[in-house]
Amino acid sequence: MYQEILKAGSRLTGIANRTPVMTSRRLNELLGANIYIKCENFQRIGAFKFRGAYNAVSQLSDTAKSKGILTYSSGNHAQAIALVGKILNLTTTIVMPDNAPTIKLEATRSYGANIVLYDPEKTTREKVAGEIEAEHGYTLIPPYDHIDVVYGQGTAVLELMQEIGNIDSILVQCGGGGLLSGSAIAAKGFNPSSKVIGVEPELADDATKSFHTGVLHTVHNPPTIADGTRTPSLGKITFPLVREYVDDMVTVTEAAIIEAVKYFFYYLKLVVEPSGAIGLAALLSGAVQASGSIGVVVSGGNIDGATMTDILK
Repeated sequence: MYQEILKAGSRLTGIANRTPVMTSRRLNELLGANIYIKCENFQRIGAFKFRGAYNAVSQLSDTAKSKGILTYSSGNHAQAIALVGKILNLTTTIVMPDNAPTIKLEATRSYGANIVLYDPEKTTREKVAGEIEAEHGYTLIPPYDHIDVVYGQGTAVLELMQEIGNIDSILVQCGGGGLLSGSAIAAKGFNPSSKVIGVEPELADDATKSFHTGVLHTVHNPPTIADGTRTPSLGKITFPLVREYVDDMVTVTEAAIIEAVKYFFYYLKLVVEPSGAIGLAALLSGAVQASGSIGVVVSGGNIDGATMTDILK
């Protein structure tokens, strides 16, 4: 599997941004550890999702591509598929919740995608997408439960490891588990002794429960500010990968997530969406005790002005 992430890295060279790794003397002194922040908020579309989307779509057959690409997403994967469609000149259709952040809706539309809105209180995105797929025959690329998406997402941590060398532990946020499982495969492939810890909001703790019990748990439409983690459960592909490659999973409160977004903004001068701040939230709140060298993946920076204003108040 590690070899497939290496291949994905080669596939993305010159297409995806090789995002910066940032450090902060203030943060290191506060936590008593060396923190390395992988800034996927500087990735194309402002989030890591571009990696998996391009890796998956670019490998499709010409026949599959010609049918048009379909996906469902609250925002970042939606933008990623839309941009990949624009790059490869493919038709894209995206199923999005009607409460998705405005900035993500507008960005997805700007890349030329056809958007289908649904009410998450009344139906599921999988059901809506399934009906569209059956009617039109589009090729479905789900946001996380697809092995080529997983391999693509893993290239973020692959770059981090290649740049910094051996890291004691890496904190990765978890929604559907694509980034977490890909990151864990990459980290373990590069250095088997590196510890990988998944982090979730307390209000969306399905993956944490699933990890610790070995039984797949579901939390439908969790009311967390971290919209990128509102997936109901890990997938058929990602659940066993998370169980095999991830060392531990923890949760953080909504207050801790908000404080992490503020810390990024005020002290590191980074615009980070709540989902992207979850790893730092775990360190600042003490959910994970900092020691040695720690990688923190910032998954994205797509936060609208109204939400950021509310947080900074």
